[in-house]
Amino acid sequence: MAKHGAKRTRPAELVQGTLRIISARMDYLPPDVRNSMDVLADGNRAFVSRYALGRDYHKIMRKRLQQLCDRIATEIGVFGYRVFTDSAPVLEVELAQQANLGWRGKHSLLLSREAGSWFFLGEIYTDLPLPVDTPGDTHCGTCQACIDICPTRAIVAPYVVDARRCISYLTIELKGCIPEELRPLLGNRIYGCDDCQMACPWNRFALPTGETAFHARHGLDDAGLVELFGWSEEVFHANLAGSAIHRIGYEQWLRNLAVALGNAPTAPEIVAALRSRIDHPSALVREHVAWALARHTSQD
Repeated sequence: MAKHGAKRTRPAELVQGTLRIISARMDYLPPDVRNSMDVLADGNRAFVSRYALGRDYHKIMRKRLQQLCDRIATEIGVFGYRVFTDSAPVLEVELAQQANLGWRGKHSLLLSREAGSWFFLGEIYTDLPLPVDTPGDTHCGTCQACIDICPTRAIVAPYVVDARRCISYLTIELKGCIPEELRPLLGNRIYGCDDCQMACPWNRFALPTGETAFHARHGLDDAGLVELFGWSEEVFHANLAGSAIHRIGYEQWLRNLAVALGNAPTAPEIVAALRSRIDHPSALVREHVAWALARHTSQD
């Protein structure tokens, strides 16, 4: 049970009555970080998607939505609700669009005239009899900057993303081997990809977040590939606990870094770092390390 008498209920229970959905957004663009384009241009550095530089947004966003529900309950008493943020099969972008928080861009993300796309979405399913919003208009026009910049051509058509080619999927959700033909296209992106957002002209209106939990930690906005690849499993857990990155686990962390090191400029320290993991207990890590080493030794 929630505090102040508010009652958490399952969506199925809410549907029996009047179901309303409150959509919310929360800015996450961290301030005072190294320019993303500069990091991507430096093959010895590691690029981490800006949303993952700080603490895990799932917990923070859900906590804020819970606080909102608690505050409502102090005013009106018991009501049914459940909060979500990228935590269930909820059509977040579509719901936010229907709530007039923005429109779906051609990269499939939600866009706002006031905030670009650097924000998280969350929802409250509730039985409160709230007024219904009117969806707003779209404002992408003929622009397709997000489509043109995608490194793996994952945006196969306006509003259509082939997840099998998306770098965010490949570095985060994919548990096995990254397809060999796509590895060179990942460059130095070790967790996620922001290219489509960086190219979007609407993001010139985005403002840095005021939430300190989303500020960069452990220098991840400008960390060296060799440095991160050298982290032991204990250091990985210690530094990334409470981060969205932590959920991919140490094995995928090394896999992603091995690919990035394979794409880095050939140098003794790069080769030495890869050779230090050539006998790693994980077959997944060993396979990607061998691929990366072959990329460098073929240039000898």
